[in-house]
Amino acid sequence: MLTTPEPDAEEHRDNATFSALLNALSRPGTIHEMPEPGLLPVALALIDRECRAFADDPELAATLKTTGATLVPPELADHLLMSLDSEEAIDHLARVTAGSQLYPDQGATVTVPASLDTGPQITLSGPGTPGSATIAIGNLHPAIWRVRAGLCRYPLGIELIFVDGRRLVAIPRSTLVTEG
Repeated sequence: MLTTPEPDAEEHRDNATFSALLNALSRPGTIHEMPEPGLLPVALALIDRECRAFADDPELAATLKTTGATLVPPELADHLLMSLDSEEAIDHLARVTAGSQLYPDQGATVTVPASLDTGPQITLSGPGTPGSATIAIGNLHPAIWRVRAGLCRYPLGIELIFVDGRRLVAIPRSTLVTEG
C-alpha cells in the first residue's frame, strides 16, 4: 500500500502564495490575496537552495539563508526583496540582471513593499491585460518606471511583484507601463 504524505501548514501557505503569484503574473494589474502578509511568504514560495537572493532587510536576509539560497549583491541576484523608495535602491534596480537573448528567463524577480490603491496611477497593457488596466502604486521612487523601461526589452526584462499586507500585484516583463 502506498502512502502519500499530507502537506503541512507551511506547504499549504507556500502553495497558496505561489498560486496567487502565478495568477498575478498572468493577469497584470489585478490584486490577489496571499494567506499571510509581507514579503516573507513570497520569498518562501519562490526561493530555494538553487537561487541567488538579495534582501535589503537584515532580518529577511537571515531568513533567506534558511532556504539554502546564496545571498549575493543585488546585481547578481535572481530574486530581490527590497524597498524601491530611495535613490540608492533605484541604483540597485538599474543594475539587476534582465536575462540574455539566449536565456531571457534569467531576468530577476523583484518583490517590493508598496502601497496599493494609493500613489501615482500607471496604465498597463500587453499580454494578460484585456485592453488596458489602470492601477495606483505608492511608496515608490518616481524613477522606477523609467529604470524598468530600460531593463525590459522583451524578451529581456524583470518581473516586479508589489506587496501590500496580504495583497499583491505583479507586472511581468511583457507588460507595457505608461505613467499618468
